[in-house]
Amino acid sequence: MILDTKWCTVTGSSGFVGRNLLDYLVNYTSFAIYPLKLSQQTVVSYKLKGEVLIHLAGKAHDLKAVSKPEQYYEVNYEFTKKLYDCFLGSDVKKFIFISSVKASADIVEGSLTENSFPNPQTHYGKSKLMAEEYIQTQALPDGKSYYILRPCMIHGPGNKGNLNLLYKLIFKGIPYPLAAFENKRSFLSVENLCFVIRELLERDDIPSGIYNVADDEALSTNDVISILAKSQNKKPKIWNVPKVLIQSLAKLGDVLRLPITTERLQKLTGSYVVSNQKIKSAIGKDFPLSAKDGLLKTFNSFQINA
Repeated sequence: MILDTKWCTVTGSSGFVGRNLLDYLVNYTSFAIYPLKLSQQTVVSYKLKGEVLIHLAGKAHDLKAVSKPEQYYEVNYEFTKKLYDCFLGSDVKKFIFISSVKASADIVEGSLTENSFPNPQTHYGKSKLMAEEYIQTQALPDGKSYYILRPCMIHGPGNKGNLNLLYKLIFKGIPYPLAAFENKRSFLSVENLCFVIRELLERDDIPSGIYNVADDEALSTNDVISILAKSQNKKPKIWNVPKVLIQSLAKLGDVLRLPITTERLQKLTGSYVVSNQKIKSAIGKDFPLSAKDGLLKTFNSFQINA
């Protein structure tokens, strides 16, 4: 038994990031987890326990657009607001809030930094930004600190998002037809995110504030396809279909409601580069995984669980 065990309260511990974080903290720190489930009781009456509060729970972005707008504000803003008020009145020293780069921008020109003027376009991004602004405007008592982390697209073992769907398509031998579109996108290995949270838990020299979190390198979709194929010991099937043809098909999809539309094409081929220089400078350490190694680890986990 570790004698100097410290406790931290965690919301969203049963989610994708939460499960990976719990395993990471057990293996690499002396922190023990006290899970706070939203269904247990109201936050207002909850007495927080431990040294740190890690707030992972939230209403995720709904790609199918079936969620009601008020659901985002109720979970991502109102609940965070009440939880932060409890933190301010408790003995907990640190508040770590997992926000999103979508609180800053949906489309990025160049590289997204913490100094970029926030202009979210979705209810998901707007609700996250409202929570961030509330945290920043409250008087912070001496001895307390807050960290607003804005991760980009997170991946890792147990992830069931777009990368998993892409893996299944390549596994079936379906070629990727959008090689003509050059783009760069930032990704974030869940292991690198856990590493950042560990540093915030164990150190007291990192200033409060907003921090983007992303892997060091931004990769093109063609790069991702190649890494994915490597994980399956296959040669990547990448087709260089002329842009004009693909764009014309997408416009036709807008009218006929085909699987490919101009909006979906932009999401597949657009660039979204996130700078991690602020958090890297604050920590003063390299991340455990490169972008390519992190993706390869994720894709290998898909193969194991297939």
